[in-house]
Amino acid sequence: MENNILLKMNNIHKQFPGVYALKDVSFELKRGEVHALLGENGAGKSTLIKVLGGIYAANEGEIFIEDNQVNIQSVLNAQQNGIAIIHQELVLVPYMSVAENIYLGREPMKGIVVNKTKMNNDAKQLLVDYNLDFEPTTLIKDLSIAQQQMVEIIKAISFNSKILVMDEPTSSISDKEVDFLFSIMRTLLTKGVGIIYISHKMSELNEICDRVTVLRDGEYVGTKVVKDTTKEELINMMVGRQLSKYYTRNYLEAGKTILTCKNLCDHHMVKDVSFEVKEREIVGFAGLVGAGRSETVKCLFGLTKDYEGEIVFLGDNKHYLNAQQALKDGISLVPEDRKKEGLYLIQSVEYNTTIEVLSEFIKGIRLNKKREAEITQKYIDLMDTKTPSVSQTVGNLSGGNQQKVLIGRWLATKPKLLILDEPTRGVDVGAKAEIYSIMNELVKEGLSIIMISSELPEIINMSDRVYVFAHGYVKGCLNHTELTQKNIMHLAAE
Repeated sequence: MENNILLKMNNIHKQFPGVYALKDVSFELKRGEVHALLGENGAGKSTLIKVLGGIYAANEGEIFIEDNQVNIQSVLNAQQNGIAIIHQELVLVPYMSVAENIYLGREPMKGIVVNKTKMNNDAKQLLVDYNLDFEPTTLIKDLSIAQQQMVEIIKAISFNSKILVMDEPTSSISDKEVDFLFSIMRTLLTKGVGIIYISHKMSELNEICDRVTVLRDGEYVGTKVVKDTTKEELINMMVGRQLSKYYTRNYLEAGKTILTCKNLCDHHMVKDVSFEVKEREIVGFAGLVGAGRSETVKCLFGLTKDYEGEIVFLGDNKHYLNAQQALKDGISLVPEDRKKEGLYLIQSVEYNTTIEVLSEFIKGIRLNKKREAEITQKYIDLMDTKTPSVSQTVGNLSGGNQQKVLIGRWLATKPKLLILDEPTRGVDVGAKAEIYSIMNELVKEGLSIIMISSELPEIINMSDRVYVFAHGYVKGCLNHTELTQKNIMHLAAE
């Protein structure tokens, strides 16, 4: 094996009952490189990483680390071989400190008690080494999502890991925080660490990645040097077809104003927010993490009771005290975190699709199973959700298909205003294009949409108008003809 080859996975097969998740997949990682792993949801990326991380055992294949063949049977075994995985869903303990999370399960001891002084000092040194400006004694729950992401990275580094896997590390952080994350990654590369990078943000490849390997339907498609390929070529490799129009948007003449919000304030993240939404338009909410965008729509949807300001929806003054009141009036919210706030992961596609419209198929004590199945199938077809059946457990679907089920649930309520908070986070390029097309069709049919997104290309290409938030205030509103990254960031950074 070449001296600079850190990892080789050869001819990996992984089969679950009735389905091949990986078929003869090979992957290679060099020292000091960032190697991107791309593919649509369900392509096999997560399965390959779980094989490497000791979560799954491969049915066939070999793994070499440096010159040694290894047999990884557990997560601990992977860690002992210098492998650390930072999953998309952070696995920190919120009511424990930064230091306690970093050294959880391997705390330095002084006799029979934890040596907290040494633990805090060691953690402090790691934070200083990577220019992180919070304390080792700070509770995880008091950190931002971006800071929690950094703690996960520091925790992985503390194992002296040679191979670092990062799964969607920028999905919940702002552009400024992405720059800081990339600076930490570059520092790790100078120390010979190899990084496997999973992301659906194609724009990040040129900035941080050296090579890219594409999987499709559990099979290896190819490996490219990033500087020698194009976004279009990689998309074609991933989806196996041309995406003729990635962003689909017809700009229509807006109708009457259906929603007016004035001087919203939640006494916390929302300071003074005013905006309006008209029929047949997509209104984007842009801004850095912590700007108050999600908190604003929580006021609008009745998830925050203690707020001030004026809400006028369909001509009537409103002050929603719970989500049921907003839902009854025709407002639906697809939340930012589909797994924690949106889906019932252990329940079926049918359960998740119909849970908000029970009255359509339950009359008294009578359950109309045929009607329930019809509703479910309607939104499976509309969203083009890939699922073996309506009884499939949602937690077993890919991230993109989970998102489609969640959007379908809220469309089943027949809303007049649909709020989408980060609608394509953790969703592959093919599913993104499908969601954009569906949004465009919904608006053409008369629906109004509020879209919160941290992805500027999404905001720029899909919005009629964009309200830019900063520090709990609306700093300006841009028409779609004025939408550029420079114009948005000029307002967002005020």
